[in-house]
Amino acid sequence: MRRVVIAGTSSMVGKTTISTGIMKALSKKYNVQPYKVGPDYIDPTYHTIATNNKSRNLDSFFMSGEQIKALFKKHSKDKDISVIEGVRGLYEGISPYNDIGSTASVAKALNAPVILLMNARSLTRSAAAIIKGFRAFDSQVNIKGVIFNMVRGEKHIKKLEEAVKYYIPDIEIIGAIPRDESLNVPQRHLGLIPTPENKKALEEKINLWGEIVEKYLDLDKLVEISDVDDFEVNGGELWEINKNKCKIGVAYDEVFNFYYWDNFDALEENGAKIEFFSPLNDDDIPNCDIIYIGGGYPEEFAEKLSSNKDMLDAIRNFDGKIYGECGGLMYLTNSINGVEMLGLLDCDAVMTKNVQGLSYVEGEFVENCVIGKKGLKFRAHEFHYSKLINIREKIFAYKINRGRGIINSMDGIKKGNVLGGYAHQHCVANPYFASTMVNSVDE
Repeated sequence: MRRVVIAGTSSMVGKTTISTGIMKALSKKYNVQPYKVGPDYIDPTYHTIATNNKSRNLDSFFMSGEQIKALFKKHSKDKDISVIEGVRGLYEGISPYNDIGSTASVAKALNAPVILLMNARSLTRSAAAIIKGFRAFDSQVNIKGVIFNMVRGEKHIKKLEEAVKYYIPDIEIIGAIPRDESLNVPQRHLGLIPTPENKKALEEKINLWGEIVEKYLDLDKLVEISDVDDFEVNGGELWEINKNKCKIGVAYDEVFNFYYWDNFDALEENGAKIEFFSPLNDDDIPNCDIIYIGGGYPEEFAEKLSSNKDMLDAIRNFDGKIYGECGGLMYLTNSINGVEMLGLLDCDAVMTKNVQGLSYVEGEFVENCVIGKKGLKFRAHEFHYSKLINIREKIFAYKINRGRGIINSMDGIKKGNVLGGYAHQHCVANPYFASTMVNSVDE
């Protein structure tokens, strides 16, 4: 089962552009399964365009080692090669003393070879020192190769190659990519621009990244490195199964597109039929039992969301369960930055200059709700530059023991059939998410 991790020596090395370019280039010959380490919604949308396969997240805070292996086997079993984009630097995790949440932890769980991606600007001999240091830091991480990014020219490349071959002769040099403005991509406060906002333009970018990778990297060598022994999975149950037939309308468009695709798999395995709709462009909701509104950038589309009165009325008059997460929570409030929203939760959302929540989350349900039962614990994450003000609601469904939540370490405002929270839920980290949701239609 071929697999390889593309890991950065730091966070600013061009991981997503180069990793996506590798995925695109390999997809011309192979059926590629993409992955992203860590809690990330946006980078996987680039992978998905590059490969035509849904990118999945692997995360050692959300998952045990066996669950990482089980999820990998589930999605890679029929693929030719799996390419895993790391998060930040190879060893960055939630603690300076262990590797939970890091790219290294995922590489070790999967016994996957690692190719370091290094910003080589102004480096020559020091590049060899960095590689030696990364290797020595944890001998269980199988660092097999290196890609140099941001090189200046042939003379620079030659010096890098000579230094690495002299000091670390068994490291494979996969290639060196020159400084190129076409490898840049627009960003905003949460990272890259999501692909659903401008799919055609970003498809052109991804095609270009693939061409650059083909030109400068030895992809045959990368594939050779990826060919390693398979592994066994002992256990690794992913999520609870308690089937109940129901229909779930999922908001998915330019605004709301922050979803883990595994959440949809878990819902369908629990009996749900999913139908996507657009709060931005449609004038009605699907015939469904539950509405699920994920995260995104509603503040960027507030005026248009507000002007779609037919959709606002359809959701306001819906008599089933509604769950909104982060951006979906904001849409459920009275307003975003003063622009009218659904008004199903009596509070307002405002954007701020500084990040309000950026953390892995540990929580516990203190009320029964559409995604969990009282007393159950979960793990999640939060990342938002908004906050809620004028909060007149009193019932919160979950307590946040690690992280921030909405207010006073509480999250998940519950009002009748409506639930909205900042914590982004993953169906492995909250294994009751899908089974609870599908069975909530009978309550």
